[in-house]
Amino acid sequence: MRILFSSLGSHGHTYPLLPLAIAAREQGHDILYAVDPGFHPTVEKLGFTAVDAGVSIGDAFRQVNELHGTSEFQREMLRQTAVEAFGSVLPRAYATDLKPVLERDKPDLVVFEIVNPGAGLAAMRAGIPAVCHGFGKMDETTVPEAMSDLLLEYAAELGISVPNGQHYGLGSPYIDVFPPSLQDLAYLSEVERIPMRPTPFAEPGELPGWVTGHEKPLVYLTFGTAFANEDLLRTAIAGLSGLDAEVLVATGPLVEPSALTDVPGNVHVLQWVPQADLLAHADLVAHHGGSGTTVAAMTHGVPQLVLPQGADQFRNAEIVANAGLGAQLVGEQFTADAMHEAVQKLLRDNDVHAANAGIAAEIAEMPHPDDVVPKLVELAG
Repeated sequence: MRILFSSLGSHGHTYPLLPLAIAAREQGHDILYAVDPGFHPTVEKLGFTAVDAGVSIGDAFRQVNELHGTSEFQREMLRQTAVEAFGSVLPRAYATDLKPVLERDKPDLVVFEIVNPGAGLAAMRAGIPAVCHGFGKMDETTVPEAMSDLLLEYAAELGISVPNGQHYGLGSPYIDVFPPSLQDLAYLSEVERIPMRPTPFAEPGELPGWVTGHEKPLVYLTFGTAFANEDLLRTAIAGLSGLDAEVLVATGPLVEPSALTDVPGNVHVLQWVPQADLLAHADLVAHHGGSGTTVAAMTHGVPQLVLPQGADQFRNAEIVANAGLGAQLVGEQFTADAMHEAVQKLLRDNDVHAANAGIAAEIAEMPHPDDVVPKLVELAG
């Protein structure tokens, strides 16, 4: 069977789909992966056929800005820019680019991630079964109404009717990698929900030797690949450096580790670590609240201190705090002193550790990607 997977070109949007794509390939299926060129090397290294589709998120934002008469980033326009980029520019780009691809390669099934409905619309227009792959909690607040309205306008242009309330999933069967106890199951009751265990993915790499044998608590700090900056990292490091713990900082692609050389001896600064491997050894993760990191920490039962900066991160921070899996510091609450106090408390809080053990056990009972592949075959008809 030939399956086309498609995501937006970012780590947070691409990585959640890769375990299922890998499982399908290992069971003998032909995998095409449609994404913008920036992520072609990632999918090609996994043995998939890369398909050029869509534009990068950054390019989509620039296109929107230009429509409003500026090519520069305007913070006061950020929300409107995001609405137009994710609601119109990106869906239209993916649907347009995938139309000839689907006609040429004739996949039996299209798997699209929840924020890339353009790929799903292309499949529906071509009469190909489509499956939506999620990466977090789904409810009526997941997508802003203005964004949904733009998507519905485009779907109507294509002559496609989208079920009420399921705009970005397009009413397709939904692969749900979020723990059922934290998911809004009522919201998903009108679609075919396919539970699947979240399997953290990271590019292969070596962990520092001291990580596997550390004696003091290991605290991992990351602001991901899109939200990190030097000021955020310096504030967080100041809060962590006085702990009786080892601190591993991943700066991400936006900050050079050399900018953070004046740190205490217990703080180890790297640009990148294989996060999926590291979390198995961490005692706490302090992070921005991206869905990938949030769910990966749950999978390993690691307490979380969430420091949200944008997008869905504020909602993920609330989920973590309300479920007793950790704490959040939002906006002006995020100071070095507050961070120091919160981490100290979380490291010794037995209730937090018990809640994390419980959510990890729940996730371990969810079907593995290997077990979901036959369902894809069934859906392809």
